[in-house]
Amino acid sequence: MSELKSIFEFNEKSNIKQWHIVNDDVMGGLSMGLIQINPQGNGVFSGHVSLENNGGFCLVRHDLERIPVDAFYAFVIRIKGDGKKYAFRCKSGEHQRHTYSYDFKSSKKWQTIEIPFTEMEAVFRGEELKLPNYHGDFLAQIAIIIKNGIEEDFTLEIESIYIK
Repeated sequence: MSELKSIFEFNEKSNIKQWHIVNDDVMGGLSMGLIQINPQGNGVFSGHVSLENNGGFCLVRHDLERIPVDAFYAFVIRIKGDGKKYAFRCKSGEHQRHTYSYDFKSSKKWQTIEIPFTEMEAVFRGEELKLPNYHGDFLAQIAIIIKNGIEEDFTLEIESIYIK
C-alpha cells in the first residue's frame, strides 16, 4: 500500500491561477464556469451549463509537471457538491489528446471518493475510446468536468486531491 501523496490541497493562500477553466465556448457554446477560493479555503468550481449553440460542459483543470505515479493506484478526492454528476479526469502527458475519465455523483455533504486508476476510461470529446484504461505510469494534468446533457447551475467544493 502506498502512502497518500498530495497533488493539490486548497487553502486560503492557494494560487487559483494554477487552475484553468475551459468552457464549451471553445466550440461555440454559452456555458460559464469559474473557480474561486471560499472563506474556508476550499476551491469552488461553479457556474451554469447551457445547451445553446451545441454547448453542454464546463471544465476546470490543473496542469502539473509530469510526475511518475507508478507506485500509486488511485486518486483520492475530498469534495462537497450539489448532488449532480461530475467526472474526474487526468492525462499522463501534456501533449496527449485524450483524457482518462471517471464519473461520480456528488453529495451535499463532504465525501471522500477513491478513484482506482484501472477504472478511468479513455475518452476524447466525450466519446469513449477503444483504448486501455489509465495505466498509472505518469500524471501531467487533473480536471473535473460537468457534462450532464441538461441546462443547469452547479457548485462543487474541492478540499484536496491526492494519490495513493
